[in-house]
Amino acid sequence: MFVILSYDINAKRVGKAKKICRKYLNHVQKSVFDGAITEGQLKRLKNELQQLIVPEEDAVCIYHLDSSKYASKEQIGTVLKSTNII
Repeated sequence: MFVILSYDINAKRVGKAKKICRKYLNHVQKSVFDGAITEGQLKRLKNELQQLIVPEEDAVCIYHLDSSKYASKEQIGTVLKSTNII
């Protein structure tokens, strides 16, 4: 499956969240990641983030796409280089 993940996490924990997300996905923008991922990898990613975040202060959004085949991506302005482009 293909996922897009974004987060709004307290500055105290944002570095750790970025490190976790980079293990599984491509870093697209400051708090946005995307990429192909297995169900098992997604479960591990979510577990690691749940251990890190404080639900009353932080938010993580994960968008699931069955395939990147029917998705497109348009980028305007400065964008981080990514190896996994839709």
